Parts: sequence; structure tokens; C-alpha cells
Amino acid sequence: MSFYSGAPFFGTLILLLLFALILGCMERSLRWYNLIVSGVMVVCVLGGNLTALAYFAGYFLIEWMLVRGYEYIRKKYGRKAAFYRSFVLLSILPLALCKLCDLPWLKEMNLFQFTGISYLTFRVVQIIIELYDGTIEEVKILDFSAFLIFFPTFSCGPIDRSRRFLEDYHNVPGRREYLERFGIGLQKLVLGATYKFVFADFFYQIMNQFMNRTAGNMVCYAYSYGFYMFFDFAGYSLMAVGTGYMLGICVPDNFKKPFISRDMKEFWARWHISLSEWFRDFVFSRFMMLSMHKKWFKSRLNGAAAGFLINMLVMGVWHGLTVHYILYGLYHGILLAVTEIYQKKSKFYKKYKKKTWYALASWGITLNLVMFGFLIFSGHFITI
Repeated sequence: MSFYSGAPFFGTLILLLLFALILGCMERSLRWYNLIVSGVMVVCVLGGNLTALAYFAGYFLIEWMLVRGYEYIRKKYGRKAAFYRSFVLLSILPLALCKLCDLPWLKEMNLFQFTGISYLTFRVVQIIIELYDGTIEEVKILDFSAFLIFFPTFSCGPIDRSRRFLEDYHNVPGRREYLERFGIGLQKLVLGATYKFVFADFFYQIMNQFMNRTAGNMVCYAYSYGFYMFFDFAGYSLMAVGTGYMLGICVPDNFKKPFISRDMKEFWARWHISLSEWFRDFVFSRFMMLSMHKKWFKSRLNGAAAGFLINMLVMGVWHGLTVHYILYGLYHGILLAVTEIYQKKSKFYKKYKKKTWYALASWGITLNLVMFGFLIFSGHFITI
């Protein structure tokens, strides 16, 4: 996550935000400014690697043609599931090829290897799904470009929604409203930088003291890695959100005190919120609707358990095709399925869930389960 690092970047960022502040105080639209700045910043980030820049340009053209093609077919033929699924799969294909190149025997292919492809794919797939649902009917090239390449969220999110983004993008706030956004954004940017460059670095140094694979070191590594991951990613997200606010876009927050969670469902409602909500809305919920329509399961509870397993397994594969990412997704899918069944079926849970001692015990168990999950995710636990 080096998108927000280095003196040259921060110097450039300060200048860009000062110009945005001037335009905002003058109550001028930031649309063209955001689009041009985002384009320049993306070229700067990818420009050191001409191959990556070429792949990004090709990816952009492919995805734009797919969106326009599906928009045309949707208007002409209506809500046909076969067309919709085909276009979703085609929009995911570049990302799939990119992930396949992570496998040792396919590294030489090096297809679509550029920063941000995973998060860009979320945005494109969401647009196609919403065209299918009818929640949006038309996609304009400038709106598509602005949404896709908005530079604060380009490489690692948070994952915004097109309709929410475009509402801010086309809105011209008054001076007072913009200054309030700018102030909030500045606070988030400073807090995020503190998280990332102070606390994340602190836990990274601790983590490196426990590299030996003894039982005690594994426990210490799991916790230090978990806190490092939080402060690094939450810090990056806060900086992205803060920069977005200062550019007039209220990017959604990505973390909400995840380590106070008392069960795994609550954890995923607090951790990487934009990702978990995307999967909830576009994978889990759609699987549930399809399974109920097809009557695949005897009960809704069984369907939900299967949905959690599939949802998190897909999330694990999205992170990468290596064993530890797949096991991480499967691990969290099992935990969420077990949590759902336990909370729906257990008389013990229903009797004591509001008790203080039960809340404390649930928090302790959840925290340990989460940290073990981070140990799996790190690849330090499983080395194959």
C-alpha cells in the first residue's frame, strides 16, 4: 500500500488540495478538476511501469465497451439473465487472468498486472449489476471515468457505489458546506497518517521480533500482525477518505472499531466495511435469493450458512489464489456460518446474550478468532 507514501507524493497532494480548496471556496464545480487530477495521478503512479500503464489503458477500454455493450443489450432485450451473467463474467476476466499470473507456473504471463485492478473490477461489476437491476439506466463516459479512476481510492479503496459517488461528483456545495467537508477530510487525513506511519510501523517492528515458528512466537506474531494490518490499512483508508472529502467526495468510511466486536458477524460489519458490504449486497444476498427461488435448501438457515461459506471463499480467492488466502476465506466462512446457526438455534445464547459476562467472553473469543484469521492471512502460519 505505497500509494500514499514518499515526500514527492505528499508535496504534490498538498498542492492539489490547496487548488481544490480555492475552487471550493469560490463555489466552483470540482468535477473537471477531479477528473483531470485523477488521470494525471494514475499516470504518475503507473507511469514508472509502461507495461502496467498499457494494461490499464487496455483494461479501461475493455470495461467501458462491456458496460456500453450491456447497456445497449439491456435496453433492447430487457432483463435477460444469460446476457447479464455473460457480461459480469467478461468484466471479471481481466482480474481472473491477473490472479492466475500469481501462480508460480504462470508468472511469465504477467497479464493485467497493474495497481488497483481488483478494486476497479468491483466498480465495473457493480455498474453492470445495477444496469441489470434497473437502478441505473445510462452510463456516460465522463461519469464512468471519474468513478473508476478517482485517485484517492484507485489502488486500495474504499469501494464506493457509483450512484452515491456521482451524486457528490455532480453536486456543487456552498462555501460553508465545502469548508466543513474540507475540515473533516483534513482531520481524517492526519489521523490516517498517524495510524499508518506511526502505529503501523510500531507494530511492524514488533511483528518482526517473532518470526520463529514456536507456539509462543506464533501467538505474538498473530496479534502484532493483526494490529499492524489494522493501523496500516485503516490508516490508508482514512487518508483516502480524508482526501476524498477535501475533493468534495464523501467517500464512505472503511473501519469502525473492529476489535471491540463480540461476534464474527459484527466484526465483518466493522472491518473493511466497503468490501464486506459489497460482497453482502452482490454475492451473499443474490445467492440467498437464487437459493430460495430454486429451493436448494430445506431451511433459510441452511441457505444462509452455505451463503456465508461461498461469500467468504470468493473473498479469499479475490485476495489471491495462494493457499493461505483461500484458507482464510474458508475459515471466516465457517465462522460466520457457525455464528449464524448458533445465534438462531442456541437457547444458551438467547438466555445470556445481554449479560455483561457473556459480552466480555464473546469479545475475548472473537478477538482470538480474528487474530488467528490474520495469522492464516499473513502466510506465516502455512508456508506451502
